Amino acid sequence: MRQIHPADPAGPPPDLPARYAYPSAGQLAGRPWVRANMIESADGAAELGGLSGRLSGPADRNVFGLLRALADVILVGAGTARAERYRPVRVPARWAVLRAGRPAAPPIAVLTAQLDLDLDSPLLTAAPGDARTIVITTGSAPARTRQRATRHADVIIAGDQHADLGAAVRALAGRGYRRVLAEGGPRLLGQLAAAGLLDELCVTVSPLLASGTAGRIVQGSTGAAASRLALAHVLEDEGYLFCRYLVQPGPGVIPG
Repeated sequence: MRQIHPADPAGPPPDLPARYAYPSAGQLAGRPWVRANMIESADGAAELGGLSGRLSGPADRNVFGLLRALADVILVGAGTARAERYRPVRVPARWAVLRAGRPAAPPIAVLTAQLDLDLDSPLLTAAPGDARTIVITTGSAPARTRQRATRHADVIIAGDQHADLGAAVRALAGRGYRRVLAEGGPRLLGQLAAAGLLDELCVTVSPLLASGTAGRIVQGSTGAAASRLALAHVLEDEGYLFCRYLVQPGPGVIPG
């Protein structure tokens, strides 16, 4: 067994941040890197009782906090933000040193084509000035709602009728957010993968049988091309498996 959450909160495993480090600026050659982080049950369910958090445990929460600390920005779909009751990020004290030279926490970037958000929710109103929530929407969203959103958030227009994820990621990179962490939901991750924007997938496999009819962690249209992955590491703690995959260039291989 490899333990990845410390008994003493002041003493995290020293090599864990290195295992999840983003590529260096030189390796990226100026382009953003999009990492997804998701959790699933042992039988492949993306949530339990409507919430992914119910699949989690102490070790998963530790890695979740680490990945947030390493990121420049966190990208999430509006549906997930509502269901999971997103609030501005608070980086755990044990990972605060990883934010040196940057704001204490990364901002949340919410993707919502028609700006279907509670603009008075803490996600927008409670965000600190150096990590204001970012709302990514489209030109077809109501102009008055877009204007209201600017009171507490930064607004990015990416696409007209439909969200253009490529334009969204480029806009985030243009603001200096090159280490992107996508936290779902499954539809957003499917769109990122289909657009060739996903570089990395981190998956926690929870030691639970969820049963039921819950969907998978990545959802897309039928017939979409598969993505080929290379396993970077697997860690284990109290039955939880922590898998890190790198998306490989070129078309995926679908067994026939």
